[in-house]
Amino acid sequence: MVLTHDADKLIRQLSLVAYLMAEQRPVTARDVKTHVEGYSDMGDEAFARRYYADRRELQDLGIPIASGRDEFTSEELYSLREEQYFLPPITLTDDELAALQTCFYLLEGQFAYAEPLRLALQNLALGRAWPGTDPGPKTAPVELLAPLYTDEIAARLAKLEQAISKQRTVRFRYWTITSDIEAERTVNPYGLWEMNGIWYVVGDDMDREPGEDRRRTFRVSRIRGEIKFATRRERDFRIPADFNVTAYRDRPPWKLSAEETGTAVIEVSADATWLVERRYGAYGEFEERADGSARFTTPYSDLAALSAWILSLGGRAHAVEPEGVVEAVAADLQTVIDAHSGEPRAVPAAAAAAEGEPPDPLPARMPGPVAPERFALLQALLAFLLARCGDAASAQVEADELERRFRLTPQELQESLDLLNLVNFGGGCYAVYCATENGHIHVDKELYGDTFRRPARLSPLEAKALLRALDVVAPLVAAEAHSSLATVREKIEAAFGTYALADTPKPQETDAEEHAVTILNAGVRDRRLVDITYLSRSSNEFSTRSVEPYLLRRDDRGWSVETWDQSRDGRRTFRVPYIKEARLSRRHYEPRPEMADLDHSLGGKVGIARVWFTPERARWELEGRPGAQPARGGAAVADVTYGSREWLVSEILRYRGQAEVIEPEAVRTQVRKSAEQLLRRISPVAVR
Repeated sequence: MVLTHDADKLIRQLSLVAYLMAEQRPVTARDVKTHVEGYSDMGDEAFARRYYADRRELQDLGIPIASGRDEFTSEELYSLREEQYFLPPITLTDDELAALQTCFYLLEGQFAYAEPLRLALQNLALGRAWPGTDPGPKTAPVELLAPLYTDEIAARLAKLEQAISKQRTVRFRYWTITSDIEAERTVNPYGLWEMNGIWYVVGDDMDREPGEDRRRTFRVSRIRGEIKFATRRERDFRIPADFNVTAYRDRPPWKLSAEETGTAVIEVSADATWLVERRYGAYGEFEERADGSARFTTPYSDLAALSAWILSLGGRAHAVEPEGVVEAVAADLQTVIDAHSGEPRAVPAAAAAAEGEPPDPLPARMPGPVAPERFALLQALLAFLLARCGDAASAQVEADELERRFRLTPQELQESLDLLNLVNFGGGCYAVYCATENGHIHVDKELYGDTFRRPARLSPLEAKALLRALDVVAPLVAAEAHSSLATVREKIEAAFGTYALADTPKPQETDAEEHAVTILNAGVRDRRLVDITYLSRSSNEFSTRSVEPYLLRRDDRGWSVETWDQSRDGRRTFRVPYIKEARLSRRHYEPRPEMADLDHSLGGKVGIARVWFTPERARWELEGRPGAQPARGGAAVADVTYGSREWLVSEILRYRGQAEVIEPEAVRTQVRKSAEQLLRRISPVAVR
């Protein structure tokens, strides 16, 4: 068998782990060179270089090879303790394990980290039942509508994950939306996170001038072309010890910049107190009064974003100080009024491409989604084969089972088995020998086979995959596990090892929304009615609804549920953040034929509005709003489907005059009147 450079390295690293685990005592570098497959034929300099690189890569994979000096000879000694290599016992119940497996099937095809997630679950489930196919309707169907899991985004995440884990500098072309300029960037990437369906990477922008703040956040979807390593070095930088990506993700829109420019005081009406406190209470001081209203004090760095958020609440909140914030909100309302006064503008035609303009170049060929480390896959495969042997000396496993479990082609499976057969063969502490014949794999447990029957600790990438998966569909996991989500997370996090995951954000704390999604999920699964208390944007008051839940969705605005509202006898879409309480009823329902063909539009829609966006806003709409079209002069036009006029009014208000309703006239008039009413509340004489 001719080994590639990568295969040769894998043999060395696996053999090194096998040797250290078999010895269970500190050994010298001379011992390693003599007894570990792949090192013995090297010269001293080559050995020192390769051994150092292999130790570092193993450390990055969560396998800490400890070192210390012999007190008598002063020689460096190396060891690997069992408790730092093997996965600790995890007491997952059958329901909890089934829930995590269901989580995998929900996300497969919609999740860039699906394969590392599969490998992590394989390790957690070693020795227990693993369904070979989709477990069926154990949970509510889920649609992920944001650009979270496209092939292009997944390919970029794969390269960025590799750069972060290896601490390699990358180069890419990046489109800055504010300036509409595309330029090459050289970046030391520190961490990735997802917020409202959009992926971001944060790191140091090396193209900035010395003395400038180099820490910048880049939206992954705005990267153009291929991401390349900037050098051929094994490591280019070190992630700062105090870096934590969670601090970057958990910021409200008005605090995205590190430099705060002031502090705002906002009055919140009684019907919205719970909503503001639930979603934004952590970003300031929240003081609730006896009448249910509240005073919210929050620092801000982006006044425009703060004003947009206040206006999006449709009068349920208004700024009272400082004067600059009050004046900014008033000015934005006046801009909305001016835009919706008089005759609507003539809708411009779509901008035509310039004659003779060359077509857009074909995108560069991208790599596949985030793949598990080959070393971790071989570890998991080795543990699985030896676990099948149990206390016996041999076992027989079907090849197609391994191909299905580990997502390997027949050729990849054979190559992996060949590598395992060579693990420290020359060093005398080999673990397994596998022979393939007619689709059957005969497994012989060798001298040190019993040592590796347990699964290894999860690699950092597998840990990230589990964390990210829980962050996306955690409420569904909790529902299926019939358990507190916190308990499931605690058990899983115990398997991550001792390394920190500063480049991966902690799961978001959204207990109230989590509870609502969990209840709705149970309603879909068991075909049971759910009673909800909902803050209606059409009536500005709470209403109690009895709904038949059919489908859960997660998009760039968060969770929503498609239902048949028995209280209104019609189809309705409810945004989960506006559900104050959800209770599972004992009553069941029969699925309605009219709900069989669910699409991506709002349920119970009232109509479609034609909306024009200013040139200053157009780029964002063309990037993120499906169906938006460019218009002459750099503007954009879109048809916006709405479920109620009040919902659409609050949406238009948050654009601060950068969006104008062209038609229907009734909605256009309502936007103007709502803005006038809000402006009078701020300044009774301000409306012109």
